[in-house]
Amino acid sequence: MIKGINRQVVEVRETGSDYFERILFFVKPEYAAVSEGKIRERAGMIADKTARPPVTKVRKEKYTEVIRLLFCLFSGILIGALAVWFLK
Repeated sequence: MIKGINRQVVEVRETGSDYFERILFFVKPEYAAVSEGKIRERAGMIADKTARPPVTKVRKEKYTEVIRLLFCLFSGILIGALAVWFLK
């Protein structure tokens, strides 16, 4: 038995991603009456957000790594200085 389904589909071909060639969006039936331009615009916005990793997250991870390394460095210097001071 084959069941027929009538759905509106939006295809985004220019994803801006190395991973994805195209993205398909299935429009909910209650939004099928919305203009095609508005639906395509919204689909493009979603595709842009999902296709590229956020730059701020990568930068934040780098800063966290640098802070962690500096903390370890200064902790090591402090522990070494205390060891030398106690051994005198």
